[in-house]
Parts: sequence; C-alpha cells; structure tokens
Amino acid sequence: MKISTMGRYGIKLLLDLARYSGKAHTTLKNIARRQNISVRYLEHVAITLRRAGLIRSVKGASGGYALAKRPEEIHIGDALRALEGDMLVVDPLAEGAHENKFHACVRRTVLEPLNCAIAASIDKETIASITGTAGADESYMYFI
Repeated sequence: MKISTMGRYGIKLLLDLARYSGKAHTTLKNIARRQNISVRYLEHVAITLRRAGLIRSVKGASGGYALAKRPEEIHIGDALRALEGDMLVVDPLAEGAHENKFHACVRRTVLEPLNCAIAASIDKETIASITGTAGADESYMYFI
C-alpha cells in the first residue's frame, strides 16, 4: 500500500491550515506557495476535504479555507480515508466467498493484523498531535 500524492498533499493542507489560519481564512495560493504544491492540484484536494467536512471555505475578498473542526478532532485516518478510500492492505473476504486453508491462514495471521495496525496508527494521530497544538505529552512538534 502506498499513499498517493493526493493523500500526502491533503495532510500537508490540513497541517498548514492548523499552523497558519488560526481564526482567519487562508488562501490556497498561500498554502501552495508555502508547501511548494501546484494551486490547481491543491484545489482538487481541497474540494475532497471540504466534501468530507474537514475544511470549510469562504468566498469573497477575505475568503479562503480554514479547518471545519478543531485540530484535536481531525484524525489523520479520517483525512486519508476521504482522499484515498479505505486504507486496507487487502479487502475483507466477500460474503459467501470461500478460500482454502492456506489463504485463510495468511489472511488471519498476516493481512488482517496489518489492516488493524494501519488503522490503529492513522486513527491515533490528530492534526493537533502532529502540529504540536495538543498537550505536551502527546505532540511531536512538527513544523511546516
């Protein structure tokens, strides 16, 4: 499994908004400049994150984008699932499908634990824990 450019840029967008927007809105042009990302590509990412309810947009002269929730409420897993779809290494066995004992063993001992480990990791981290806006005992002091 590999996270696409859209997923990586989406996380950068959220981290940038948490770091720089505060109570004001930030334009995609400013975010693109700071993150060295194409504005056009960032527009597609922003649309997806807005539809997922993670960011909000305001039109007008003082418009732009801001987080739709507090940084502590936005999990990295929510953003990645909105941008990438499910984060599974392998899809669950379809209902009514059968597999031989070897494949069932590989699924139960290797693939399902991987799915669980990935979900636990991305669902544990929030935008706040990465940007350092969470409590001192739970943040990593990431700077953009």
